[in-house]
Amino acid sequence: MEFFVISLLNGVSYGLLLFMLSSGLTLIFSMMGVLNFAHASFYMLGAYFAYTLSGVIGFWPTLVVAPLVVFALGAAFERFSLRRVHRFGHVPELLVTFGLSYLILEVVQLLWGRSPVPYGLPQALQGSLFTLYGIQFPRSRSFVMLVALLMLLSVWLLLTRTRIGLVIQAALKHPEMVEALGHNVPRVFMLVFGGGAALAGLAGVIGGNTYVTEPAMAASVGSIIFVVVVVGGMGSLAGAFLASLLIGIIQTFAVAMDHSVATGLRALGVAVSEQTFGYELLKLTISQVAPILPYLFLVLILIFRPKGLLGTRED
Repeated sequence: MEFFVISLLNGVSYGLLLFMLSSGLTLIFSMMGVLNFAHASFYMLGAYFAYTLSGVIGFWPTLVVAPLVVFALGAAFERFSLRRVHRFGHVPELLVTFGLSYLILEVVQLLWGRSPVPYGLPQALQGSLFTLYGIQFPRSRSFVMLVALLMLLSVWLLLTRTRIGLVIQAALKHPEMVEALGHNVPRVFMLVFGGGAALAGLAGVIGGNTYVTEPAMAASVGSIIFVVVVVGGMGSLAGAFLASLLIGIIQTFAVAMDHSVATGLRALGVAVSEQTFGYELLKLTISQVAPILPYLFLVLILIFRPKGLLGTRED
């Protein structure tokens, strides 16, 4: 019971951080049809900006200021670069965002170096929130969970209960009509892209000091957030939330298991011996294969449910 509860809490906190990352990408795709390869780089920028700003104005103001800076950079990129290639289709969009990710990486290494930076937790988030079965659950992870849930509620209310949200959704399906009503559709898309980047920046602010802030942090999560978006359903915010929790929990449980695949098969009554085909692979522990489980999950989803868990888009 102890192993189950602690692993579940850790899995939920990790899954909610994945959701914070994937929600911005989902928002950009659902509203603009753009797969932003540089999305994880905005997450990294949020962490590095928070590291620099927190030393000047403190962590709590930085929690607001750093995402706004990332928002401005994302909006500027859409206005002066992405918008120029948008009319040429998805391939140029992918290429320009792919190039941006490398540009951001080089700039980060130039300004902050190649080693991890000492971006630490503020005093209020240090220590444990509670103790369960003799194991302390960190306040920082609890804070990640709280911010992720508040962000989910805020984005949902914005898109479904406000005039701005209705204009954004209408601009996706009927841009000509929305423009005829006097709304600036390109500006709407610029704000959407900037907003998605800001969500990634917010995840970087609270994820950078909870885990580690280094140039490799974008690459470490870049592929996994695309897995989340595809598994949840392209453009589905609810699907991204569900997929984030599933992947976070599955991977956390798998990392904590030292039993081999062969042992698990024997427990199920399957006869496994050294003469069994692929026995060397079956000797691997579940924790060793944990990193590939999300991608295995992705392959299964694409085979049996190509639209994703809650996806509705056809493109």
